Amino acid sequence: MNPLQSNSLPPSYFDKLYSEDPDPWKFETREYEASKYATTIAALPKERYRSAFEIGGSIGVLTEKLEDRCDKLLSVDVSKLAQNRAKERCQHLSNVNFQIMRVPEEYPDEMFDLTLVSEVGYYWSWEDLKKSQQCILEHLEPGGNLLLVHWTLYARDYPLSGDEVHNSFFELAPNKLRHLKGQREEEYRLDLFERV
Repeated sequence: MNPLQSNSLPPSYFDKLYSEDPDPWKFETREYEASKYATTIAALPKERYRSAFEIGGSIGVLTEKLEDRCDKLLSVDVSKLAQNRAKERCQHLSNVNFQIMRVPEEYPDEMFDLTLVSEVGYYWSWEDLKKSQQCILEHLEPGGNLLLVHWTLYARDYPLSGDEVHNSFFELAPNKLRHLKGQREEEYRLDLFERV
């Protein structure tokens, strides 16, 4: 846990970044992102998901790739600026819904058979991470998948590290989650779970 930053990062943090640069992490152009997205989609064990939930969809680059595997996909973000770009990118996709939502303070009522937490968990405080886990578990169908993908290098602004986020989900195994796959690359890690 980062002693410099113990609170979850607020929406204003992201709005500032997106107002200065519409693609602050270079999701559209970096080879790292393209490779990570391909690995993320390839890690999904089912060919098709009934109802998927993407937490922190940003500008929709991964959303657009994920949509192809889902009957229904709900993508949420805290930044209107980011989500407006995502809506533009995905306007031709009728199975994608967008909402401005700050997890864990808000969480959809429905049940999902896939929840994706990609590059967002380390923005939460430890307390919010634990609350988010509870929400995810309550809304993930038995046999449903939880896919985590996070950058693992140090970021001074972030309350948690990617490894702290992933390791905390292992504490829910084997009673609530079953670990199906783990993969560690130079700058990120991926862990796939199934709801018990």
